[in-house]
Amino acid sequence: MNEGHLPLPGLTRFYKGKVRDVYTFKDRILLVASDRISAFDHILPKPIPFKGQVLNQMAAYFLENARDIVPNWLIEVPAPNTAYGIACEPVRVEMVIRGYLAGHAWRVYSGGLRTLCGVTLPEGLKEGDKLPVPIITPTTKAEEGHDADISRDEILGHSLVPEKIYEQMEVYTRALFDRGTTLAAKQGLILVDTKYEFGTHNGEIYLIDEIHTPDSSRYFYAEGYEQRQINGERQIQLSKEFVREWLMANGFQGKEGQIIPVMPDEFVLEVSERYIQLFQKITGLNFVKTPVDNLEQILADFLRLKFTS
Repeated sequence: MNEGHLPLPGLTRFYKGKVRDVYTFKDRILLVASDRISAFDHILPKPIPFKGQVLNQMAAYFLENARDIVPNWLIEVPAPNTAYGIACEPVRVEMVIRGYLAGHAWRVYSGGLRTLCGVTLPEGLKEGDKLPVPIITPTTKAEEGHDADISRDEILGHSLVPEKIYEQMEVYTRALFDRGTTLAAKQGLILVDTKYEFGTHNGEIYLIDEIHTPDSSRYFYAEGYEQRQINGERQIQLSKEFVREWLMANGFQGKEGQIIPVMPDEFVLEVSERYIQLFQKITGLNFVKTPVDNLEQILADFLRLKFTS
């Protein structure tokens, strides 16, 4: 599934995000995870088969595993690529937390900068090194275009988030990262970095969106990590970084004037299989491909039952 605005009963608002379609019904929300894929804040031309189902089911798995840490928005999963829950007011700051120097943080560091989002990084680090302690490097949440790095002081100084809420978000972020790290270790993985999004509902902070998926997180294989670092070798990653690397190799990093390359069909299928492998490795669960040809009818029946019960 790639495109679509389903005419669902009781709809009060529709929003098409980069990779998900968001249907709002007063105080409830329905997220349809499409097979669209984004990188460098751009939607790529071709969808990835079953990507939506992979991310939706993985997010549901990890949200269930975090309910004892923080309330979350998810109520149930009416279809393999769909999630239904509480409509929260999003906090317009994403909480990125990093335990290792990789991805964007490494690109900043290797460019000579030693401060990221107000956090000073030590000298002498290599790509993939473990940081002395996990650092929180927030970003602003852009409706369109690029998210932007921002410091804690800037967030509070510009009153983007009330101080009490921001401080609680930091506590939740560290606790969630600890939980994600523990779950990853059980699968022989290292949770390198990830992001969490929060919202409010009736004055309470909720965890929203997806967590610990390869779209929002980066993983290393734990086996051989130390030796690869000693040898100066790149770490084996489980994330969608391989898609970013393909784009960079084909001359695209999301910069002005660059044209998005079109992935060949063989690479599209490879990406699909990589997502399924990520799901199975990260969760330890088996993934079943489930074609959903009648999603509109499934969701319409589901919503009518909700609204009449």
